[in-house]
Amino acid sequence: MIKLSLLDRSRTRAGETEAAALRGTVARAAHAERLGYDRFWVAEHHGVAGIAGAAPAVLLTAVAGATSRIRLGSAGVMLPHHQPIVVAEQFATLSAFAPGRVDLGLGRSPGFTAPVRRALRQGDSDFAADIAELRGFLGGTAEVTLHPQPDGPVPLHVLATGTGLRVAAEAGLPVIVGGPLLGVGGDPAPGLEALAGYRRDFRPSAQQAEPRVAVSVDVLIADTADEAAELILPEAWAMAQSRTTGVFPPLEPVAAVRAGRRSARQQQYVEQTVAAAIIGTAARVESRLAELIERTGAVELVASGSTFDRDALAASDASLGALLGRP
Repeated sequence: MIKLSLLDRSRTRAGETEAAALRGTVARAAHAERLGYDRFWVAEHHGVAGIAGAAPAVLLTAVAGATSRIRLGSAGVMLPHHQPIVVAEQFATLSAFAPGRVDLGLGRSPGFTAPVRRALRQGDSDFAADIAELRGFLGGTAEVTLHPQPDGPVPLHVLATGTGLRVAAEAGLPVIVGGPLLGVGGDPAPGLEALAGYRRDFRPSAQQAEPRVAVSVDVLIADTADEAAELILPEAWAMAQSRTTGVFPPLEPVAAVRAGRRSARQQQYVEQTVAAAIIGTAARVESRLAELIERTGAVELVASGSTFDRDALAASDASLGALLGRP
Protein backbone atom coordinates (compact mmCIF):
# COMPACT_ATOMS: atom_id res chain seq x y z
CA MET A 1 0.00 0.00 0.00
CA ILE A 2 1.37 3.39 -0.97
CA LYS A 3 2.52 5.64 1.87
CA LEU A 4 0.24 8.62 2.41
CA SER A 5 1.43 12.01 3.62
CA LEU A 6 0.22 15.57 3.95
CA LEU A 7 2.29 18.67 3.26
CA ASP A 8 0.98 21.72 5.12
CA ARG A 9 2.56 25.12 4.41
CA SER A 10 0.73 26.93 7.24
CA ARG A 11 -1.24 28.98 4.73
CA THR A 12 -2.59 32.19 6.19
CA ARG A 13 -6.20 33.21 5.62
CA ALA A 14 -7.85 36.60 5.24
CA GLY A 15 -9.24 37.70 8.60
CA GLU A 16 -7.07 35.30 10.61
CA THR A 17 -3.86 35.86 12.51
CA GLU A 18 -0.67 34.13 11.46
CA ALA A 19 -0.68 32.39 14.84
CA ALA A 20 -4.02 30.86 13.84
CA ALA A 21 -2.37 29.47 10.70
CA LEU A 22 0.30 27.74 12.80
CA ARG A 23 -2.28 26.36 15.22
CA GLY A 24 -4.22 25.13 12.20
CA THR A 25 -1.15 23.21 11.03
CA VAL A 26 -0.81 21.48 14.40
CA ALA A 27 -4.52 20.61 14.44
CA ARG A 28 -4.32 19.26 10.90
CA ALA A 29 -1.40 17.03 11.87
CA ALA A 30 -3.34 15.60 14.80
CA HIS A 31 -6.30 14.98 12.48
CA ALA A 32 -4.03 13.29 9.93
CA GLU A 33 -2.73 10.96 12.64
CA ARG A 34 -6.28 9.99 13.61
CA LEU A 35 -7.02 9.31 9.94
CA GLY A 36 -4.07 6.93 9.67
CA TYR A 37 -1.73 9.03 7.53
CA ASP A 38 1.89 7.88 7.54
CA ARG A 39 3.70 11.22 7.55
CA PHE A 40 3.13 14.95 8.01
CA TRP A 41 5.42 17.44 6.30
CA VAL A 42 5.89 21.18 6.90
CA ALA A 43 7.72 23.71 4.73
CA GLU A 44 10.13 26.65 5.02
CA HIS A 45 9.28 30.04 3.51
CA HIS A 46 10.56 33.49 4.44
CA GLY A 47 8.90 36.88 4.07
CA VAL A 48 5.76 35.47 2.39
CA ALA A 49 2.50 37.05 3.54
CA GLY A 50 0.50 33.96 2.63
CA ILE A 51 2.63 31.46 4.56
CA ALA A 52 3.36 31.42 8.29
CA GLY A 53 5.64 28.36 8.15
CA ALA A 54 9.14 29.80 8.37
CA ALA A 55 10.82 27.54 10.92
CA PRO A 56 10.22 23.82 10.25
CA ALA A 57 12.11 22.45 13.27
CA VAL A 58 10.23 24.74 15.67
CA LEU A 59 6.84 24.01 14.12
CA LEU A 60 7.49 20.27 14.07
CA THR A 61 8.28 20.35 17.78
CA ALA A 62 4.77 21.70 18.38
CA VAL A 63 3.38 19.02 16.09
CA ALA A 64 5.33 16.37 17.97
CA GLY A 65 3.66 17.45 21.20
CA ALA A 66 0.21 17.01 19.65
CA THR A 67 0.86 13.59 18.07
CA SER A 68 2.32 10.24 19.06
CA ARG A 69 2.62 8.00 15.99
CA ILE A 70 2.71 9.87 12.68
CA ARG A 71 6.13 10.56 11.18
CA LEU A 72 7.16 14.22 11.04
CA GLY A 73 9.17 15.75 8.23
CA SER A 74 10.41 18.96 6.66
CA ALA A 75 9.63 19.47 2.99
CA GLY A 76 11.84 21.06 3.23
CA VAL A 77 14.63 22.85 4.98
CA MET A 78 16.32 25.07 2.39
CA LEU A 79 19.91 24.09 3.04
CA PRO A 80 21.56 27.08 1.29
CA HIS A 81 20.00 29.30 4.00
CA HIS A 82 21.66 27.49 6.91
CA GLN A 83 24.88 26.09 8.25
CA PRO A 84 24.64 22.27 8.13
CA ILE A 85 25.61 21.90 11.79
CA VAL A 86 22.70 24.13 12.87
CA VAL A 87 20.22 22.05 10.85
CA ALA A 88 21.70 18.87 12.34
CA GLU A 89 21.37 20.25 15.88
CA GLN A 90 17.78 21.33 15.29
CA PHE A 91 16.64 17.97 13.99
CA ALA A 92 18.65 16.01 16.52
CA THR A 93 16.85 18.03 19.19
CA LEU A 94 13.50 17.38 17.49
CA SER A 95 14.24 13.65 17.50
CA ALA A 96 14.49 13.80 21.31
CA PHE A 97 10.84 14.88 21.42
CA ALA A 98 9.68 12.47 18.70
CA PRO A 99 12.10 9.53 18.76
CA GLY A 100 12.04 7.42 15.62
CA ARG A 101 9.55 9.71 13.88
CA VAL A 102 11.67 12.46 12.31
CA ASP A 103 12.52 12.91 8.61
CA LEU A 104 14.67 15.71 7.24
CA GLY A 105 13.72 16.83 3.75
CA LEU A 106 16.21 19.19 2.13
CA GLY A 107 15.78 21.68 -0.70
CA ARG A 108 17.91 24.28 -2.45
CA SER A 109 15.49 27.10 -3.27
CA PRO A 110 17.36 30.40 -3.27
CA GLY A 111 14.59 32.39 -1.59
CA PHE A 112 11.44 34.18 -2.68
CA THR A 113 12.82 37.68 -3.34
CA ALA A 114 16.15 39.48 -3.43
CA PRO A 115 15.52 41.21 -0.04
CA VAL A 116 14.81 37.81 1.52
CA ARG A 117 18.02 36.41 0.10
CA ARG A 118 19.96 39.35 1.50
CA ALA A 119 18.31 38.94 4.91
CA LEU A 120 19.32 35.27 4.93
CA ARG A 121 22.92 36.27 4.13
CA GLN A 122 22.75 33.81 1.29
CA GLY A 123 25.88 33.30 -0.74
CA ASP A 124 27.24 30.63 -3.02
CA SER A 125 26.70 27.11 -1.73
CA ASP A 126 27.39 23.56 -2.84
CA PHE A 127 24.21 21.57 -2.20
CA ALA A 128 25.89 18.17 -2.50
CA ALA A 129 28.74 19.17 -0.19
CA ASP A 130 26.32 20.64 2.35
CA ILE A 131 24.32 17.40 2.38
CA ALA A 132 27.48 15.38 2.91
CA GLU A 133 28.50 17.64 5.80
CA LEU A 134 25.06 17.38 7.36
CA ARG A 135 25.15 13.58 7.11
CA GLY A 136 28.46 13.60 8.87
CA PHE A 137 27.05 15.50 11.84
CA LEU A 138 23.95 13.30 12.10
CA GLY A 139 25.95 10.11 11.60
CA GLY A 140 28.67 10.92 14.09
CA THR A 141 31.54 10.97 11.58
CA ALA A 142 32.17 14.74 11.50
CA GLU A 143 35.06 16.53 13.14
CA VAL A 144 32.60 18.10 15.60
CA THR A 145 30.47 15.78 17.73
CA LEU A 146 26.80 16.70 17.60
CA HIS A 147 24.94 17.49 20.82
CA PRO A 148 22.34 16.37 21.48
CA GLN A 149 23.00 13.09 19.75
CA PRO A 150 20.04 12.11 17.55
CA ASP A 151 17.68 9.62 19.15
CA GLY A 152 18.07 7.12 16.33
CA PRO A 153 18.55 7.74 12.60
CA VAL A 154 17.15 10.91 11.00
CA PRO A 155 16.50 9.89 7.36
CA LEU A 156 17.29 12.50 4.72
CA HIS A 157 15.12 13.23 1.66
CA VAL A 158 15.80 15.56 -1.26
CA LEU A 159 13.21 17.90 -2.76
CA ALA A 160 14.21 17.24 -6.31
CA THR A 161 14.41 19.31 -9.43
CA GLY A 162 16.70 18.22 -12.24
CA THR A 163 19.82 19.09 -10.25
CA GLY A 164 18.33 17.74 -7.03
CA LEU A 165 17.68 14.38 -8.69
CA ARG A 166 21.32 14.11 -9.67
CA VAL A 167 22.53 15.04 -6.20
CA ALA A 168 20.12 12.56 -4.60
CA ALA A 169 21.18 9.75 -6.93
CA GLU A 170 24.85 10.29 -6.19
CA ALA A 171 24.21 10.49 -2.44
CA GLY A 172 21.88 7.49 -2.38
CA LEU A 173 18.91 9.41 -1.01
CA PRO A 174 15.13 9.26 -1.62
CA VAL A 175 13.47 12.09 -3.53
CA ILE A 176 10.24 14.07 -3.35
CA VAL A 177 9.20 15.40 -6.75
CA GLY A 178 6.36 17.69 -7.76
CA GLY A 179 5.29 20.39 -10.15
CA PRO A 180 6.48 20.20 -13.76
CA LEU A 181 8.43 16.98 -13.15
CA LEU A 182 5.15 15.12 -12.68
CA GLY A 183 3.58 16.35 -15.90
CA VAL A 184 0.16 16.70 -14.25
CA GLY A 185 -1.91 18.74 -16.67
CA GLY A 186 0.93 18.80 -19.17
CA ASP A 187 3.57 16.71 -20.94
CA PRO A 188 4.95 14.02 -18.58
CA ALA A 189 7.87 13.04 -20.81
CA PRO A 190 10.59 15.34 -19.36
CA GLY A 191 9.75 14.32 -15.81
CA LEU A 192 9.73 10.64 -16.65
CA GLU A 193 13.13 10.98 -18.31
CA ALA A 194 14.50 12.75 -15.23
CA LEU A 195 13.14 10.07 -12.90
CA ALA A 196 14.60 7.35 -15.12
CA GLY A 197 17.97 9.09 -14.84
CA TYR A 198 17.67 9.20 -11.05
CA ARG A 199 16.93 5.47 -10.90
CA ARG A 200 19.68 4.63 -13.39
CA ASP A 201 22.38 6.67 -11.60
CA PHE A 202 21.34 5.82 -8.03
CA ARG A 203 24.19 4.75 -5.77
CA PRO A 204 23.07 2.69 -2.74
CA SER A 205 23.87 4.21 0.63
CA ALA A 206 23.69 3.14 4.26
CA GLN A 207 20.28 4.85 4.47
CA GLN A 208 18.76 3.78 1.16
CA ALA A 209 19.54 0.59 -0.75
CA GLU A 210 17.30 1.39 -3.73
CA PRO A 211 15.92 4.55 -5.37
CA ARG A 212 12.73 5.82 -3.75
CA VAL A 213 10.30 8.37 -5.23
CA ALA A 214 7.56 10.31 -3.45
CA VAL A 215 5.29 12.56 -5.51
CA SER A 216 3.86 15.84 -4.21
CA VAL A 217 0.70 17.24 -5.80
CA ASP A 218 -2.27 19.34 -4.77
CA VAL A 219 -5.14 16.92 -4.03
CA LEU A 220 -8.62 18.07 -3.02
CA ILE A 221 -11.77 15.94 -2.85
CA ALA A 222 -15.40 17.02 -2.58
CA ASP A 223 -18.81 15.47 -3.13
CA THR A 224 -19.15 17.02 -6.59
CA ALA A 225 -16.80 18.26 -9.28
CA ASP A 226 -18.14 21.80 -8.90
CA GLU A 227 -17.47 21.80 -5.15
CA ALA A 228 -13.93 20.53 -5.72
CA ALA A 229 -13.33 23.28 -8.28
CA GLU A 230 -14.34 25.82 -5.66
CA LEU A 231 -11.93 24.30 -3.12
CA ILE A 232 -8.89 24.89 -5.37
CA LEU A 233 -9.92 28.43 -6.35
CA PRO A 234 -8.45 30.35 -3.33
CA GLU A 235 -5.01 28.76 -3.85
CA ALA A 236 -5.17 29.21 -7.62
CA TRP A 237 -6.00 32.90 -7.19
CA ALA A 238 -3.17 33.41 -4.71
CA MET A 239 -0.74 31.79 -7.16
CA ALA A 240 -2.00 34.03 -9.96
CA GLN A 241 -1.44 37.12 -7.85
CA SER A 242 2.06 36.04 -6.87
CA ARG A 243 3.04 35.60 -10.51
CA THR A 244 1.62 38.93 -11.63
CA THR A 245 2.23 41.20 -8.63
CA GLY A 246 5.14 39.50 -6.83
CA VAL A 247 3.08 39.15 -3.65
CA PHE A 248 1.79 35.76 -2.49
CA PRO A 249 -1.26 36.71 -0.39
CA PRO A 250 -3.36 34.96 2.26
CA LEU A 251 -6.16 32.70 1.07
CA GLU A 252 -9.49 34.43 0.47
CA PRO A 253 -13.00 32.96 0.69
CA VAL A 254 -14.35 31.49 -2.53
CA ALA A 255 -17.09 34.12 -2.73
CA ALA A 256 -14.52 36.93 -2.55
CA VAL A 257 -12.37 35.32 -5.25
CA ARG A 258 -15.35 34.89 -7.55
CA ALA A 259 -16.47 38.50 -6.99
CA GLY A 260 -13.03 39.94 -7.69
CA ARG A 261 -11.69 41.05 -11.03
CA ARG A 262 -8.72 39.42 -12.71
CA SER A 263 -6.78 40.10 -15.86
CA ALA A 264 -6.58 37.67 -18.76
CA ARG A 265 -3.06 36.79 -17.67
CA GLN A 266 -4.20 36.12 -14.11
CA GLN A 267 -7.03 33.94 -15.39
CA GLN A 268 -4.47 31.95 -17.36
CA TYR A 269 -2.43 31.35 -14.21
CA VAL A 270 -5.57 30.32 -12.31
CA GLU A 271 -6.32 27.76 -15.00
CA GLN A 272 -2.74 26.45 -14.92
CA THR A 273 -2.91 25.86 -11.16
CA VAL A 274 -6.22 24.05 -11.51
CA ALA A 275 -4.84 21.89 -14.33
CA ALA A 276 -1.79 20.94 -12.26
CA ALA A 277 -3.92 19.78 -9.31
CA ILE A 278 -5.78 16.51 -8.82
CA ILE A 279 -9.27 17.54 -7.75
CA GLY A 280 -12.79 16.23 -8.02
CA THR A 281 -14.99 13.53 -6.59
CA ALA A 282 -13.41 10.55 -4.84
CA ALA A 283 -13.83 8.39 -7.96
CA ARG A 284 -12.21 11.00 -10.21
CA VAL A 285 -9.30 11.56 -7.83
CA GLU A 286 -8.76 7.83 -7.40
CA SER A 287 -8.46 7.36 -11.15
CA ARG A 288 -6.02 10.23 -11.63
CA LEU A 289 -3.87 9.22 -8.65
CA ALA A 290 -3.67 5.63 -9.88
CA GLU A 291 -2.41 6.88 -13.25
CA LEU A 292 0.15 9.20 -11.62
CA ILE A 293 1.48 6.53 -9.29
CA GLU A 294 1.74 3.96 -12.08
CA ARG A 295 3.47 6.45 -14.38
CA THR A 296 6.04 7.61 -11.83
CA GLY A 297 6.56 4.42 -9.83
CA ALA A 298 6.08 6.46 -6.66
CA VAL A 299 5.82 4.72 -3.30
CA GLU A 300 4.51 7.75 -1.39
CA LEU A 301 1.90 10.40 -2.12
CA VAL A 302 2.51 13.80 -0.51
CA ALA A 303 -0.82 15.63 -0.78
CA SER A 304 -0.26 19.38 -0.65
CA GLY A 305 -3.67 20.89 -1.29
CA SER A 306 -5.00 23.89 0.64
CA THR A 307 -8.17 25.96 0.66
CA PHE A 308 -9.76 28.74 2.69
CA ASP A 309 -12.43 26.60 4.38
CA ARG A 310 -10.70 24.55 7.08
CA ASP A 311 -13.70 22.24 7.57
CA ALA A 312 -13.79 21.47 3.84
CA LEU A 313 -10.04 20.81 3.92
CA ALA A 314 -10.45 18.40 6.85
CA ALA A 315 -13.22 16.59 4.98
CA SER A 316 -10.98 16.35 1.91
CA ASP A 317 -8.15 14.89 4.02
CA ALA A 318 -10.57 12.32 5.42
CA SER A 319 -11.82 11.37 1.96
CA LEU A 320 -8.27 10.94 0.67
CA GLY A 321 -7.36 8.77 3.64
CA ALA A 322 -10.39 6.55 3.07
CA LEU A 323 -9.64 6.41 -0.66
CA LEU A 324 -6.17 5.02 -0.05
CA GLY A 325 -7.24 2.47 2.51
CA ARG A 326 -6.68 4.25 5.80
CA PRO A 327 -9.10 3.21 8.58
